[in-house]
Amino acid sequence: MPSPPLPAVTRRLPPWPALVAASVALFAAAAGAAPPAAPADDAVFLRRLTLDLVGRAPRPDEVVAFVADPSPGKRALAVERLLADPDWATHQARSFRDVILYRRTDPRSAFMAEPLARFLGARLAADASWSAIARDLITATGQPAEHGETAIIMAQMGETSDIAAEVSRIFLGIQLQCAQCHDHFTDRWKREQFHEFAAFFPRIVIRPTGGQGPDRFEVASFDAAPRALRARKAPDNPRRGDLEHEMPDRDDPSKPGTVMAPRFFLTGRSLPTGTPDLERRHAAAEWITSPDNPWFARAIVNRLWTELVGEGFYDRIDDIGPDREVRHGDRLDALAAGFVAHDTDLRWLFREICTSEEYARESRSRASPDRVDFAANCPQRLRSDQLFTQLLDTLGIDEARATRRSGPAADARQAGRFGGPREAFARVFGFDPSLPREEVVGSIPQALVLMNGPQVNAAIAGDRPGTVLARLLRTEPDDAAVTRALYLRTLAREPDDDELRTCLDHVRGGDRVAGFEDVFWALVNSAEFVHRR
Repeated sequence: MPSPPLPAVTRRLPPWPALVAASVALFAAAAGAAPPAAPADDAVFLRRLTLDLVGRAPRPDEVVAFVADPSPGKRALAVERLLADPDWATHQARSFRDVILYRRTDPRSAFMAEPLARFLGARLAADASWSAIARDLITATGQPAEHGETAIIMAQMGETSDIAAEVSRIFLGIQLQCAQCHDHFTDRWKREQFHEFAAFFPRIVIRPTGGQGPDRFEVASFDAAPRALRARKAPDNPRRGDLEHEMPDRDDPSKPGTVMAPRFFLTGRSLPTGTPDLERRHAAAEWITSPDNPWFARAIVNRLWTELVGEGFYDRIDDIGPDREVRHGDRLDALAAGFVAHDTDLRWLFREICTSEEYARESRSRASPDRVDFAANCPQRLRSDQLFTQLLDTLGIDEARATRRSGPAADARQAGRFGGPREAFARVFGFDPSLPREEVVGSIPQALVLMNGPQVNAAIAGDRPGTVLARLLRTEPDDAAVTRALYLRTLAREPDDDELRTCLDHVRGGDRVAGFEDVFWALVNSAEFVHRR
């Protein structure tokens, strides 16, 4: 069934952030709930913004300068500065990489992490639109190690139904796979619609090339089945030789299924059977990213709003659609319409969200009983790349040097293969970015890495030449100044009076080096260090 039409886009878009703010305030007052949160202070805002846009915490001099700046427009200028930073493309590439690869169905595809991040980083740095990136990913061919855009196909190892399900989830926010075996229980999607959509993808093949490692694969089209291959087709390898997708017989899966013609479930647009692979996939990509399909824009708007504000227009990031309850749907539609009007420019979308009142507010817990939608930002656990970069900056560790110390094998992996200290850290601290944030919790292995990890403890030491703390203690005799410097370095803010007094009481009357090692260790292991608020 076709989806609702995209709201009309006028040349002058509605001031949706102000509308959201006004409606939130009125609803809160009528319901007797707590009013919207006040704006976050400058230090909290700058740390939040810097982590969100470029994947690191602000450096001490950046925090001091920003807090001291009296200009009223400094927050908007900070957004522009960070959007222009080359690290914006690198960080967002890693974020979208995780969206694509965390739900891979074949663990062998883990090697795609580096090629995919390279591809996404290059496209984002070149200001490619989200529509263009989606088309690249849906229509990709080539050797995966050199063509990161093959990641969705490789993550599912070429399986037709799995590719269809992930394309729908990532680019439309619709969990169409729930209709694979039966009509969807809670949405309108029918079993036939899933298999018609899957019929865009049966002619993809991952074939061996004779190379080694990641180079042993190639993603290619499979438009003609040689007679010998058809003759070798076996029950345990049913795809080989099939040029069309079949919907299995539900009552007897051993019987031949029904051949399905490619049809896009949101609009009903279709192709005949016999259409070559690339023609099918290009058609699917064009129809998915078309301005006439509102769910493409809504999906990415909801994802980024959820990521940046802490709660979305829908309960789940990638389970939206015409049958799902939406909060502030008019505002979602206005923002999605603006995104389309700006040629699906991701920098535009980040700018709109990060300069909104909702993004700039103080954080409140999701568990608050009087919470109102979008009345405050929400604390977010840092993703592994953010935390890893922040940890290196805090401890004064150079990532390239640490990677080289990992040995020749790590150097080889960095040339296009999966490995190295950052990836090892991700195996402990990584999480599926499509999960609701309340389901993302810390673990014992994570705590042990920060509390007892030899690399962390060595870098915190105040008596080892060259460490951050050793240099600070050697050059700064004032204990209060050392405490402030450690807070700025770890939490991107200065301590309040109680924190300063507690730290100084701990250091005085004992070993100065050991006392400040305790303070540094406590800050790195604090909840504030592993979250952004």
